[in-house]
Amino acid sequence: MKNHIALILLLTATLGYGQTFRKYSNEFLNIGVDAQAFGMGKSMVATTGDVNSAYWNPAGLVHVKDYQGSLMHAEYFAGIAKYDYVAFAMPVDDKSAVAFSLIRFGVDDILDTTELIDSQGNIDYNRVDLFSAADYAFNIAYARLLPIENLNIGFNGKIVRRNIGDFASSWGFGLDASLQYKSNNWMFGLMLRDITTTFNVWNINEDEFEKIQTAIPGENQELPETTELTLPKAQMGVARKFELNRNFGLLTEFDLNMRFTKTNDIISSDFVSIDPGVGFQFDYINTVFLRAGVGNLQTTLEFDDSTSTSFQPNLGLGFRYKGIYIDYALTNIGSVGNALYSNVFSLKVDFEYFK
Repeated sequence: MKNHIALILLLTATLGYGQTFRKYSNEFLNIGVDAQAFGMGKSMVATTGDVNSAYWNPAGLVHVKDYQGSLMHAEYFAGIAKYDYVAFAMPVDDKSAVAFSLIRFGVDDILDTTELIDSQGNIDYNRVDLFSAADYAFNIAYARLLPIENLNIGFNGKIVRRNIGDFASSWGFGLDASLQYKSNNWMFGLMLRDITTTFNVWNINEDEFEKIQTAIPGENQELPETTELTLPKAQMGVARKFELNRNFGLLTEFDLNMRFTKTNDIISSDFVSIDPGVGFQFDYINTVFLRAGVGNLQTTLEFDDSTSTSFQPNLGLGFRYKGIYIDYALTNIGSVGNALYSNVFSLKVDFEYFK
């Protein structure tokens, strides 16, 4: 019974309230990519300028001068969920560039106990199967220099595939747009996500649904709606680079992450909720990097009805040898009981340095 209930909750949480705008939909696309960005608290919209710009701000792809590739692996919830990312970027000409990327967030080897008990009421463990719940996103990004000096524009089209074993699956599509501008050591960025209200259309296996439909009497008697829409989001950032001396440099960025709905972000209204973030990167001769960042400022309701403010600190390290970048980030440092720490590793290769 407990396993049936867990499966029902998984399905209803994923598919419920369809055909309406959702505060939280396709949330795996909001996790982020690249250990450098995680180390800086995901404050990257103004400073990004490599293959990973396809995610953070496609306009930054104009700084890609040759083939670039990126890989990342992370684990969440004490290793239960796996998060992987691969990307490739290349210039089209001296004014534009294109990138392709694939994101997967999944939980594998989940026990399917819907047929654990046979028609005679006997428990048969041979009837237990395994399934995966996984989300995929394939992204195609394009950037181009505008006639205005140092102003770039970018777009990112995404195809979303979500799958819950044999129970349900969906296809979706969305579009992002962005700008990036640089003036001396100052950098500015604007990222508009899901400007087309990214949608997902679900296909539910009714035969599988019937197996769990009566697990809780009087509940879940009807199929969930099959269409969900993702509200647009915006991210604005301003950054500055400082040359501390001949060997040391400092990069700083401050971002405002906005959802156009009321949430528990530190700044919240019926129209927009804002989560500020800040990131720092110290470098030694542009080879060794130390990073720190703070984000995810939330107002938390306690059991005694009082409120408190929580935030997520992050730390990161990086090393560069010619065109090879190896980065590490420790995120979610403030988790209760230290149970949800996440270690993020990424590798980036810029082939411009190997000609």
